[in-house]
Amino acid sequence: MPHKTIYVAEEDLPLYERAQALAGGNLSAAVTRGLRCFVEMEDNHRNGYHEVTVRVNTGYGMRTQRFWGALLGEWRHPSGSGRVEVFRVYRTRKGQFALYVRRMPEWAIWLDPETWRAWGNGGAPWDQWRRWSERWLGGPWPSGGSEEAQLIVVATLDALRDQVPPEFFEALQANADRPTIEELDI
Repeated sequence: MPHKTIYVAEEDLPLYERAQALAGGNLSAAVTRGLRCFVEMEDNHRNGYHEVTVRVNTGYGMRTQRFWGALLGEWRHPSGSGRVEVFRVYRTRKGQFALYVRRMPEWAIWLDPETWRAWGNGGAPWDQWRRWSERWLGGPWPSGGSEEAQLIVVATLDALRDQVPPEFFEALQANADRPTIEELDI
């Protein structure tokens, strides 16, 4: 069996010892598993995919779901009655299309972490609000669960035609065949 020598800094030794314990005493297995995860994550990033985490309604409350995807587009518009709809479409790393739809009160858009991130401050106000509200109100929405969210995964972009506004679908079609990352030689 081939051998590789890894030199470990003394301050990193507790990390290696913990990994070995978690792997049932087999440090090689822990290192190999860690390297597999690292290579997969780097390959995804280099191909333009990012880890996407969404919260969806399940009928029994909110549930968190995660996948690797590249955002193709986002569309926000008022749906009437003081509510707003947010549509996000991702191309998944397996070539499918994921539609994330949220319907919420108009005031709640200002609590949306993606709104804050789009403004470039990393979602800090949202994170502070979430921590406070979860501690004192028991959840992030003082509106009594008035947010609806769902994730729909389909094999083709055309399958989303009836799920999104027509203008948004046209924009998605125009961008669907473009590469996830466009390398510029400038």
